[in-house]
Amino acid sequence: MMPNLGRAVKYDVIVVGAGHAGCEAARASARMGLRTSIITMNLDLIAQMSCNPAIGGIAKGHLVREVDAMGGAMGEVADAVGIQFRLLNTSRGPAVWSPRAQCDKKQYRLRMREVLEREANLRILQAEVAGLWIEQEVIQGVHLRDGRSIASYCVIVTTGTFLNGIAHVGEKQYSCGRNGEAPSQLLGEQLRALGLDWTRLKTGTPPRLDGRTIDWARFEAQHGDPEPTPFSFLTGKIERQQAPCYVAYTTEETHRVLREAIHRSPLYSGQIQGVGPRYCPSIEDKIVKFPDKSRHQIFLEPEGLDTYEVYVNGMSTSMPIDVQAAMVASVPGLQDAEMIRPGYAIEYDAIDPRELNHALMVRRIAGLFLAGQINGTSGYEEAACQGLLAGVNAWCWLGGTDPLLIRRSEGYTGILVDDLVTKGAEEPYRMFTSRAEFRLHLRIDNADERLTPILHRCGIVSSERWALYEKKRRQKALVLNWLNEQRVNRSELALAGDDRPVYAVWLRRPEARIEQVAGMVREFLGEEPAPGLLTTIETELKYAGYIEQQQRQMRRLRDSEERRIPDALEFGSIPGISREVSEKLSRVRPETLGQAGRIPGVTPAAVAVLAVYLDLHGRGV
Repeated sequence: MMPNLGRAVKYDVIVVGAGHAGCEAARASARMGLRTSIITMNLDLIAQMSCNPAIGGIAKGHLVREVDAMGGAMGEVADAVGIQFRLLNTSRGPAVWSPRAQCDKKQYRLRMREVLEREANLRILQAEVAGLWIEQEVIQGVHLRDGRSIASYCVIVTTGTFLNGIAHVGEKQYSCGRNGEAPSQLLGEQLRALGLDWTRLKTGTPPRLDGRTIDWARFEAQHGDPEPTPFSFLTGKIERQQAPCYVAYTTEETHRVLREAIHRSPLYSGQIQGVGPRYCPSIEDKIVKFPDKSRHQIFLEPEGLDTYEVYVNGMSTSMPIDVQAAMVASVPGLQDAEMIRPGYAIEYDAIDPRELNHALMVRRIAGLFLAGQINGTSGYEEAACQGLLAGVNAWCWLGGTDPLLIRRSEGYTGILVDDLVTKGAEEPYRMFTSRAEFRLHLRIDNADERLTPILHRCGIVSSERWALYEKKRRQKALVLNWLNEQRVNRSELALAGDDRPVYAVWLRRPEARIEQVAGMVREFLGEEPAPGLLTTIETELKYAGYIEQQQRQMRRLRDSEERRIPDALEFGSIPGISREVSEKLSRVRPETLGQAGRIPGVTPAAVAVLAVYLDLHGRGV
């Protein structure tokens, strides 16, 4: 419920930081009618793509689709400025298809700033937040470094890698937020002093090269899809100019250079203390941990259409600059390449996400929300979905309504949040499709069906998006009915034999494709099918048995998620639960019986005891 601050409050919500989490948080709260301010240290770097200038990828593309289905901006912006689109994993089943787009780095941040500036309830301020204004464990606003204090009912902190950030390039280290930008040390020290559990994490970037000094003829071109797959359900077709990327490989000389200089690596000298992402190791880490590999794949990716800057994907490093230069020159075709910017590693503070509830609000400080890398995640996409949820939940909290909670069975967004607040983040958290129990249900084509109705109730979904959703839902019902009634026209499909099943049964055959009857479907509808409609229908018909099985499993999961655990429950007083398990339960404070079962070290037997205890004491609601 909205606190009574007893003073004039200019903003309902203040968002600290204008990265991918901050942009989505600020836009979401503003679109729902809240007076919102987003505060950044540099207006010109809003939505800066500080690492790879790409959006999406395996599982990350699912998150972008979900952000779009929930009314977020990332998908629409990526569609507008993408310079190469690829649908990944198409050799496998539709559950793991995932879009990815190489983006024009400069245009992405310019377009996102335009999106924010169009929001009537949003104000963008350039300043440094030096501290949070907290009284009696209730947020009151923020204190700025220039001496001003701004009151607000909610604060959403989305500081990325800026909290006490330290960059490493070989033996040299210096304080920064991103390379060349000032860190957030005052706010970082205050967050440490609040008594919240925190940790140090690490990430890194590769060198950037001048494309004019690269011998492009030595590399294999990798082109995008002829028919690009958009991220946004609102994007009809991608018609923007596309650019190729190029595939390259390290050599034995590359490996020799790195092995001989490994003692100068901050990773191996002990200079870096933070934990890095296991799934995205630096090039020197690859050489040490995979000594049997004779080469490693790297990609040369353009950072935009009006720049010569090239991102060397797969060559993230914190080695000294002279080693980086020798490493780059060891790749045939890059022998004369000039570095525009060297690679670097950065260490930063992150808050243990178990300090949060599922609404992403700090349990001990009312009105304080955290989103993005401050919660131990990596990646633009993981940050964006958190930011959107934090913005929506600020609105819910101020209005005194139940928070928006996305279930694990409803989206990868729900999986991400539940994993964070239940298990914490011992290393930078990255989304994978393998984290999902119900992958066949959580596809990119049905993200709107899963999430748009939920967010529509909050007022964040635009009328245009809702109309498109309603059209798709109406068309789906009509087409499914037609497919279940009309028998196959064998001459139309050039089929042999006398069997004439209905089209719905025929489409379950492995060789059958809905594109073969798309013309008839269009003729029946009398209009163009909604984007993705035919793919959704074909997938649900082909995998009907598996989907029904997952739906039964989801119902069982929902039952356990509906068993609420009282906030004040003393787990140590429950007979039959060991001290070790009760300590784990007390640390996480699970909100439901289902969440309790996902805490590492909490056994099924302990969950059963907890369930019986709740029944006997009448506390399960």
